[in-house]
Amino acid sequence: MSTFDDADAFEAAVTPLSQRAMSARAAPYLDDLNPAQREAVETLDGPVLMLAGAGTGKTKALTTRIAHLLTTGRARSNEILAVTFTNKAAREMKNRVGRLLGEAVEGVPWLGTFHAIGVKLLRRHAELVGLKSNFTILDTDDQLRLLKQLIAAENIDEKRWPPRMLSGLIDGWKNRAYTPESLPASEAGAFNHRGGELYAQYQDRLKTLNAVDFGDLLLHMVTIFQQNDDVLAQYQRWFKYILVDEYQDTNVAQYMWLRLLASGHKNICCVGDDDQSIYGWRGAEVGNILRFEKDFEGAKVVRLEQNYRSTEHILGAASGVIEANKGRLGKTLFTEAKGGEKVRLIGHWDGEEEARWIGEEIEAMQSGTRGMHPFSLNQMAILVRASHQMRAFEDRFLTIGLPYRVIGGPRFYERLEIRDAMAYFRLVVSSDDDLAFERIVNTPKRGLGDKAQQKIQMMARTNGVSLFEGAKLLLAAKGLTGKGAAELQKLVDGLDRWGRIQRGTEMSHIELAEMVLEESGYTEMWQNDKTPEAPGRLDNLKELIKALEQFENLQGFLEHIALVMDNDSEDAAEKVSVMTLHAAKGLEFPAVFLPGWEDGLFPSQRSMDESGLKGLEEERRLAYVGITRAEEVCTISFAGNRRVYGQWQSSMPSRFIDELPEEHVEVLTPPGLYGHQGGNAATASPVMAALGESDLQEKAANANVYNSPGWRRLQERQTRRGMSQPRESANIVIDAQAISAFTVGDRVFHQKFGYGEVAAIEGDKLDVAFDKAGTKKVVSKFIVAAESAGDVPF
Repeated sequence: MSTFDDADAFEAAVTPLSQRAMSARAAPYLDDLNPAQREAVETLDGPVLMLAGAGTGKTKALTTRIAHLLTTGRARSNEILAVTFTNKAAREMKNRVGRLLGEAVEGVPWLGTFHAIGVKLLRRHAELVGLKSNFTILDTDDQLRLLKQLIAAENIDEKRWPPRMLSGLIDGWKNRAYTPESLPASEAGAFNHRGGELYAQYQDRLKTLNAVDFGDLLLHMVTIFQQNDDVLAQYQRWFKYILVDEYQDTNVAQYMWLRLLASGHKNICCVGDDDQSIYGWRGAEVGNILRFEKDFEGAKVVRLEQNYRSTEHILGAASGVIEANKGRLGKTLFTEAKGGEKVRLIGHWDGEEEARWIGEEIEAMQSGTRGMHPFSLNQMAILVRASHQMRAFEDRFLTIGLPYRVIGGPRFYERLEIRDAMAYFRLVVSSDDDLAFERIVNTPKRGLGDKAQQKIQMMARTNGVSLFEGAKLLLAAKGLTGKGAAELQKLVDGLDRWGRIQRGTEMSHIELAEMVLEESGYTEMWQNDKTPEAPGRLDNLKELIKALEQFENLQGFLEHIALVMDNDSEDAAEKVSVMTLHAAKGLEFPAVFLPGWEDGLFPSQRSMDESGLKGLEEERRLAYVGITRAEEVCTISFAGNRRVYGQWQSSMPSRFIDELPEEHVEVLTPPGLYGHQGGNAATASPVMAALGESDLQEKAANANVYNSPGWRRLQERQTRRGMSQPRESANIVIDAQAISAFTVGDRVFHQKFGYGEVAAIEGDKLDVAFDKAGTKKVVSKFIVAAESAGDVPF
């Protein structure tokens, strides 16, 4: 069988008009390139690394290079392989090449995503890996169902060793180009020492089904190329030029696939930015781009450094942060557009205050009252490190009626785990809520399948009662047996008990909510889930519990959520975009807010614990990506206090703030709010001295920010050496001897929170039960005795 049965068709592909008529003269599209872009486009032979910084026109250079190959006659359309990561990027490349050539480029058949090209190749050579050309591609659900069958057949406890965990392991192995035969012994011992064995069974089962998963699309082709020299040689001749977009995001399998194809002629051009490699958690290897010059001897590295997106202050701030990374090729972005707003830095008392301030700032920027031109809502974005941070902003925006959209995922209260938890809470408040009962009766799994649930529904309908009461009647009548009956009895008993607690006073609604999620097994379900999404879902559940603090009881909270979600304006033409930093890559906005820059949150403690210095450097690249999304205005903020596991904790400003160059930063928060212990150091700061009296300063002053060693350290650094010169955090001095002048039970007054009573004391920090604002942790220097404020107790 010929390996190229349709080769003649490709040979007969229409040669572009531009190739026939323009090859002898300079192409006009080159005139629109800057010198570095033009060098990257015209260096056609041999390996080329286009090191393209954020906003430097990499897509323009890449597509112009394709047009140039066609125009100069170096390659016909079917002799160019161009791969990228998303269908959107592939479509944009095709459209741009078409516009440059003034004709359609449907005749460029090998321009697409890694997976799209992979499946096209694999269908031609499926028999070489034991498949037929009409193989099926399994989706995630099918894959999990198959793994579940294999685990059950081996009598492995699915609760302890869930299919999702095995799926994640296999996906990781395929990303690193491990077949069952090549899997190292250290890896094969995963999944209770059965991982390698189950991987082999899974691959055998896929062959029997004539199926593949997404990881196989490249892994099978790598195997085919390695074991069939003739097939590889033919493709090396066919693909005379190879172009790769976002090379920093390639995993090992993609890297090997590309190296095999380019190992003959070495005409490979990779476009990427090592400073934007932020997907290590899903298999991307930044080392692929870092060692390009070693992999391809004599490689030409062209740095695209002229930025067309951001102001010089934004670029300066981003460069100052990323320079702290050791593992990078190095480049410095610049722009011909001078001036612009400095990067704005502001601290807040807590996350809720941060959300309030950003909401007010968005409205002010929308109306043009910040000394800048007005920005539309579509021009503004909030980029968070973790999805659970969105809750405070969504709550605020829903309350004030500010239209917003969440990019890359559902909104907070629409997330699966939040809807599940809310269903439990609804049943605790009202056991007649049948929709809530249907949602959670078998979540987590209780052995109550469709038949058991039909029995409950039949009993409820027959007796004209709710599903909850129907379940009770069914149990009393012994209509269910076995595990399902025992688990349903536990659920019914739990709902009865939680309902009684909710109606009484023995426990706060916050403690009750935590109890419900624990005793129902819902929290444990996500703790046992080994997928990459599980930690984020647990964080979201903690954030949901935190949201309860603002309400007197569960019922009030549920009513609030129902009302604000009902009032949401889906039809609004303009909306603020809210997304994670990972989802923001490749996007740009005139105004960007970067909240939550605190150590532990950003950089993420989890990332640093799991990956050490490598994890910290990826977090720093994420900070660089965040700053460089902004075109005109970039605002970084942090909070002094966060509620963690129900306890207030003081937060240290992110170490990345230490790395922001002073000359590119404007600190919006007046130093007096931070209780600087020394008086003159902060006010002597050139950044602080540059602050004039303004409405924005007044707004910042209303944010009663905290008195923390971290902020004092930041102010001190600004004065002594500028923000760009980090100092070890071990030198921080915390005044642990500070003693409050108040005692428990004292009536006090706070300028922001009003009157309250001291509930607990820890050093100079007080837990105060405010009459209207609820319990807050505050520093004693911001409190005065109630009588001094003219209070009349009670």
